[in-house]
Amino acid sequence: MPSLRVLSATEVRRLIDADELRAALIEGFRALTAGTAVAPGRSRLDVPDAGFLLDMPAWLAGYPMTVKLVSVFEGNPAHGLPRHQAVINVFDSATGTPLGLLDATWITAARTAGAAALATESLARADARRLVIVGAGVQGAAHLDYVARARPFDDILIVGRDPANAAQLAARGPRARCARDIESAVRSADVLCLCTNSSTPVIDAGWVRPATFVTSVGFAPPGSEVPAALVRNALLVVETRTAFAQPPVGCAELQGYPASEATELGEVLRDGPPTGGARERTILYKSMGNAVEDLVVAARVFARAVATGCGTLVEL
Repeated sequence: MPSLRVLSATEVRRLIDADELRAALIEGFRALTAGTAVAPGRSRLDVPDAGFLLDMPAWLAGYPMTVKLVSVFEGNPAHGLPRHQAVINVFDSATGTPLGLLDATWITAARTAGAAALATESLARADARRLVIVGAGVQGAAHLDYVARARPFDDILIVGRDPANAAQLAARGPRARCARDIESAVRSADVLCLCTNSSTPVIDAGWVRPATFVTSVGFAPPGSEVPAALVRNALLVVETRTAFAQPPVGCAELQGYPASEATELGEVLRDGPPTGGARERTILYKSMGNAVEDLVVAARVFARAVATGCGTLVEL
């Protein structure tokens, strides 16, 4: 049995390259739209009064197989642990042999924010100058790293539940600053990124100006950080139309809306932005997280680890 290569969170983060991540996600989204990627719907294991575990397998020709396991336990911060914890298992696609075990915390954050950045690059107005990020946690930080590169923003506002955390995050960006009034910040946004774990809307749909580009990456079924009125009135862009399936496969906030009216991000990359008054209407990119995103990023991280001898080899 070959050795299993184990990569820590620090090692994984060091091995992620922003340009490679962008190229990987473009390939992944195009494969999803073309139907050449295999990503069975994720399943959920509930632990009563504690949390839940999701499994997310994926495969694409030319890649290994991967399975991400992610747990969400809301009570963890009281014990000094993160709400979300995840690992990615890598398997040889020819033999099924286990090859690697990667911490998935930063892969998840980077591929999620990287996809939002790709959507922003493709769909936000060319003259967008103000980015507003709601949420100052892991995803808020990742969006500051990735989405801020998608347009030549003049100004970046960070809004967080804890103003101290928002100010600390804003200090990391040369054009970023903390905003304490969420309503005025949202009303001024050209690009608005919702990056919270809230199960109730964190903004009012009436605050969002027409032609604003909005991204939402929060996952808190059966609730949502996005107001229903915003979902109802926006042009919808999703990773795949499975986003309209029942959770845990799809998004709670998209239930009851016709999948046929949404556009996949892979279609945008292939055909360009949706038409039909798109320049006058709000566009909402709603992310559910797809296992193919984890696959294409993890595979590159793992290949670089093998090439550089990074990680710890464990005999099974």
